[in-house]
Amino acid sequence: MKKPNINHRRPQPRQKKEARRKVVSGKLSAMLQAYLDIHAQALFSSLGRLARAPVTSLMTVSVLSIAISLAAGFYLLVANIQQLTGGLEDSNQISLFLKDQVTDDAGVKLAEKIKKFDHIQEVKVVTKTQGLAEFREYSGFGDALKALDKNPLPTVIQVMPEHSLEEGPQLDELFKKLTDLQEVDFAQLDMQWIKRLYSIMELADRGVTLLSFILALAVLFITGNTIRLELHNRRDEVIIAKLVGATHRFIQRPFLYTGFWLGFCSGILAWITVTVMLFILQQPIDRLSGLYDGVFSMRYLSLGEMMSLIAISSLLGIAGAWAVLCYQLRLTRPE
Repeated sequence: MKKPNINHRRPQPRQKKEARRKVVSGKLSAMLQAYLDIHAQALFSSLGRLARAPVTSLMTVSVLSIAISLAAGFYLLVANIQQLTGGLEDSNQISLFLKDQVTDDAGVKLAEKIKKFDHIQEVKVVTKTQGLAEFREYSGFGDALKALDKNPLPTVIQVMPEHSLEEGPQLDELFKKLTDLQEVDFAQLDMQWIKRLYSIMELADRGVTLLSFILALAVLFITGNTIRLELHNRRDEVIIAKLVGATHRFIQRPFLYTGFWLGFCSGILAWITVTVMLFILQQPIDRLSGLYDGVFSMRYLSLGEMMSLIAISSLLGIAGAWAVLCYQLRLTRPE
C-alpha cells in the first residue's frame, strides 16, 4: 500500500518564516511611514502658523537672534585676539637693563661674567647703539630721535637660562642673583608678562562662556514665553484634543516644532548678523594691521561653527518650548 505524502500536508518552515517576516516588515514600514507623515504635517503646519503672523514671528526671531549674535560675537572677538597672541611662545628669557653710567664695554665684561653662572644657556648683549637703531626702525619716531643730544637708552643684557628652569625656585633664585648685580638697574623676566597675557585671555574665555550661558537662558525664557502665549491662544483646540483622548505627546508636537523653527531661524539670522558686522570691520582692521606691519586675517565662523550655532539655537528653542508645555498642559484641563 502506498504511503501518503506528508510534505503536502505540512507547510514548509522556511515559507512560514518568510511570510511572517514579510507581514512584520510591512507593518513596521507602514508604522514608520505614518510616524514620518505625522511629524512632517506638524513640522510644516507649525511653520505655516508662524508665516500667517509675520510681524509677531519676525519680532520674536529678531530678539532671539540679537541674544545669539551677542554670544557668537564675543566668542569671535576672543578667538581673533587669541589669533594675535597665538604666535607668542613661552620664554624664560631675563632682560637686564644696566645703569646709565655703565658703558658698552663694561656690559660686555658683565655678560662674560654671567656666562659662568650655573644654568645659563646663552647671553647676548644689546649695546646702546644697537638699541637706538632698533628703536628708530620699529617705533616710527626716527626724525624725533635726531633732536636728542645723547642716546638715552641703556645697555641691555639678554640672559637665556636652561630650558629646565621654566619656572620654580631655581629660576627665581637666578633672577634674584642677576637683579642684585651692581651694574643692573632693572631686570625683567619675559615669561611673566606672557603668563599675565595668557591669564587675561583665559579670563576672557571664561567670561564668554558665562555670557553665553546667560544669553542661552534668555533664549529659553523668550521661546518659552512665546510658546505659552501660543498655547493660550489655542486653549480651546487643546481642550478638545484632550476630550477626544489625545495624549500630551500628540498635543506637544506642533508646539515643539514651533520652538524649533524659532530657534532655527534665529540661529541663521544671528549668523548673518555676525558675518555682516565682521565684514564691515574688515577694512578698518586690515588698514590698522598694515600700519603696524602685521599680517592679521579676520576670523569668521567656520562651516562647523555655523552649523553648531544653528543646531544649538534650534535645541534651545525646542527645550524652551518643552519646559513650558510640560507645566502648562498639566494645568490645562477640560472644565
